[in-house]
Amino acid sequence: MRSGLGPARRCLRPGAAMSAPAMAGLARALRRAAAPERLPPARRGGGGAGPRPWGWGLALGLALGVRAAPGGGEPENGREEKPPSPRGFGAAVERSRDLVRRIKDEAGIPGILVGVSVDGKEVWSEGLGYADVENRVLCKPETVMRIASISKCLTMMAVAKLWEEGKLDLDAPVQKYVPEFPEKVYEGEKVTITTRQLVSHLSGIRHYEKDITKVKEEKEKANRALKLTKSHQDKEQKAKEGKGTENTDCVKHKKEHDSETKGRNSKPGRNNKEFEQEEYYLKEKFESVIESLKIFKNDPLFFKPGSQFLYSTYGFTLLSAVVERASGQKFTDYMLKMFRDLDMLSTVLDDNEAMIYNRARCYIYNKKGRLVNAPYVDNSYKWAGGGFLSSVGDLLKFGNALLYSYQAGQFQNKNNQLLPGYLKPSTVAMMWTPVPKTEVSWDRDGKYAMAWAVVEKNQQCGCCRQQRHYASHTGGAVGASSVLLILPEELHPEAGGAWPVAPPRGVVVTIICNMQSVSLNSTALKIAREFDREKQAQSEG
Repeated sequence: MRSGLGPARRCLRPGAAMSAPAMAGLARALRRAAAPERLPPARRGGGGAGPRPWGWGLALGLALGVRAAPGGGEPENGREEKPPSPRGFGAAVERSRDLVRRIKDEAGIPGILVGVSVDGKEVWSEGLGYADVENRVLCKPETVMRIASISKCLTMMAVAKLWEEGKLDLDAPVQKYVPEFPEKVYEGEKVTITTRQLVSHLSGIRHYEKDITKVKEEKEKANRALKLTKSHQDKEQKAKEGKGTENTDCVKHKKEHDSETKGRNSKPGRNNKEFEQEEYYLKEKFESVIESLKIFKNDPLFFKPGSQFLYSTYGFTLLSAVVERASGQKFTDYMLKMFRDLDMLSTVLDDNEAMIYNRARCYIYNKKGRLVNAPYVDNSYKWAGGGFLSSVGDLLKFGNALLYSYQAGQFQNKNNQLLPGYLKPSTVAMMWTPVPKTEVSWDRDGKYAMAWAVVEKNQQCGCCRQQRHYASHTGGAVGASSVLLILPEELHPEAGGAWPVAPPRGVVVTIICNMQSVSLNSTALKIAREFDREKQAQSEG
């Protein structure tokens, strides 16, 4: 169809004033565009359709140069249209998009979201695939999904704030705040559980598995595998030192990819033994965090508090009760207020009854390997440990608030132009200090700190892999997987005051998808490195 709207488009430049001749030209163009168009008989379709009026709305749209998406907004040929890459990071976006597409295809993920910020600015956010497969609703940056155990990081922010304000003692017995939780005895000895132990999974409180024998067997099996892996790595390292210049970083990336692919793809969406536990699928709605303690409060401890590490979401359920009593507010109200303060307006409770715009559906694969809707669950028993929904934009804001707080003390505050962070630098440094006796299942280089996994800067041999300092947390829920990773820029203390820029300095990456049992940490780290390299190249150029 020839619309004859060239003159109209020229006179519709933003901010342009329209002369009388231009107005007349626009009117003629709109009349021609809105006039009935007679299609040739071969193009009319069945029944010999006659004139087809285009209408004033479409005519004006054509005048403005706007095209309707084919298929009512769905991607052509089943493929998503690539949004324009941000200036300055186009190459990093292209390479990272390929990484995300790869993991999406390998794991059979219906929909996946990714967001990246560099030095506090969001430089890339994108949704690939479907938020709702049945209704063909595409993912977009604003899509909201379950963030699973990243909820623990959000809860830790609340704990840290209350500690700074003097309202919460990390080393006091939890019964000081929650007398409903019974005092515990381990092997005939009275023991104490503290908030500090809860946030580092050292409390001895069980996870979803109730059988302590099975837990010990699984830990022993994991330890044996870790020892074998380390022994093999040591032998390889010695062999490489003899050969000289082999690139160990490439070898490590291959191992990470192989192990991640093996764990991820054997049975997509249902390969994690954790998801075999009945308590993962609780449907009971709890009216308060105190009420939800009844699930585990009378169960025996698996070990003496402080002596061993056992990842426990129920430990964070108890932590939510501590936050509630220390703050004097309902836990959910306190968290939602904190989200408003952090400008995280899309982060909400995973409430089945609430109308939550842009909420994605969750999926799993059944025993026959078919994609099905995830079973109904009510996460009110674990708000603090895995009960929030969020978007990639909100998680980037959260990561940058932490990064700003962490680095604020390293910059000179001339004329009081530098605002304080949400937390003090020393508080975030405490949160990101690895705790002895802990471990991290998703990153063998890391140790668990306070609701964060932390990898410290390290380089063992010259011309070999340099391990950067970063903090991360992954999440796995029914029908969802997630990761949030913060890679701070290495600031030199002696030069920090001379920096012409303000915090935050570094890369934040988050990935969320609506499929369970997907390992995302390695992909997030690779994406962070891509953007960090491109940032360094820009600064050197």
